[in-house]
Amino acid sequence: MDPFKARREGTVTLLLDTHVFLWWRANDSRLARVTRSIATAQTVWVSAASAWEAAIKQSSGRLRLEDAFEWMVDDSGFVGLPVTFAHAAQFLALARHHGDPFDRMLIAQAKVEGATIVTHDPRFKPYDVSVIWV
Repeated sequence: MDPFKARREGTVTLLLDTHVFLWWRANDSRLARVTRSIATAQTVWVSAASAWEAAIKQSSGRLRLEDAFEWMVDDSGFVGLPVTFAHAAQFLALARHHGDPFDRMLIAQAKVEGATIVTHDPRFKPYDVSVIWV
């Protein structure tokens, strides 16, 4: 699936990797090439798994956020994507090409929901999922 063709047709739903969402909030220049894709997507999801990942990093002192994660998602005009039983079943079916369980959950969610993931992480390549690379 060509995510840029889907975007042109107005049918794309994006799922942001955690770092991409945080870069979006920081207006990071690394997103310059994909900003329009994100801004014009039909739906942009941020997973509850990303909120959990951020909370773990915050509690260990590796991440500092000025606002509540849920508020930042809402303020960005994005939609929170809960983790469902179907996502968990797909997660279980995935090969362990990627060691990070949060990223594997994002892959599982994208597969179940038919979403395109926006990421910079090359470890997503072995999976059969649509990706827009940052």
